[in-house]
Amino acid sequence: MSEFTRVLDQIQQGNEKAADDLLPLVYEELRKLAAHKMAREAPGQTLQPTALVHEAWLRLTGAESKAWDSQGHFFAAAAEAMRRILIERARAKSRLRRGSGAERVSLDQVTVAADDPPDTVLAINEALERLAARDPFKAEVVKMRYFIGLSQEEIARALGVSEPTVRRHWAIARAWLYAEMKTQLKK
Repeated sequence: MSEFTRVLDQIQQGNEKAADDLLPLVYEELRKLAAHKMAREAPGQTLQPTALVHEAWLRLTGAESKAWDSQGHFFAAAAEAMRRILIERARAKSRLRRGSGAERVSLDQVTVAADDPPDTVLAINEALERLAARDPFKAEVVKMRYFIGLSQEEIARALGVSEPTVRRHWAIARAWLYAEMKTQLKK
């Protein structure tokens, strides 16, 4: 049994202090992912990788359920927390710039959401919500790829599927999101 699994078992058994043991196991990995993706952020960026990881951690260990079944479930929850943080940040920036025009988005070159303009992040999030209603697994792959920048190999490990499966779902989801956003931009 891995240390991660042991700590998850303790959390599920109600051990309040076990969440404190989980942080050292995942912090460095989450911070590396955030730092790597945010390195391309524009100068003067107010959101730092450490802040993103800390905010996500607070949400993960806050009032919501901490019943993670596996390492994949935990990282999926982390991806969702980071996605929500980035969406809230994008909405706040968008409110400051009301009336800004929409722009065409290419999903060919994937970057973490923090690198994209707020309107783009919001448009992708809206399309992602529609995708989640149709195919939750593909939506989960998009969240992990786009919002926290996991590689296809890392997503496969986290979700407990093969890498070719992730590649197929990513390709289909990316094409669907592109078509959906293209339709929305025409409106």
